[in-house]
Amino acid sequence: MAVELNRSAYEFAKKLISEHKAVIDDRDAWSEHQPSTRAENRFLDEHGPQAYGRWHLGVDDSHGPQTKSRYKFPYGDFENVHRCAVLAAESRAGQYDHDDIKLAAAHLHGMLDALR
Repeated sequence: MAVELNRSAYEFAKKLISEHKAVIDDRDAWSEHQPSTRAENRFLDEHGPQAYGRWHLGVDDSHGPQTKSRYKFPYGDFENVHRCAVLAAESRAGQYDHDDIKLAAAHLHGMLDALR
């Protein structure tokens, strides 16, 4: 499995944060704030895989471009960046030695904390 940083998603996340389209929530809130499978599927159907991928910091090239499983490390709810999702991505990327994703998430984390 080759998971790499999704640079366009990273740039999109930075843009959203700079526009204050962010939720400064607690570390453990992602399980409550993450989009449901139904919401993910609806977004994917309405906007396509490229738009869906922009909400994920990782791309797994072992999966086809039209699949949800291609995209890893979500950071928001299709409207806002969530601090809790960025923290989860940062932690999980570190656990699996995805250093480029971990560094990108850490940078987003810093941007979010600066909004406080």
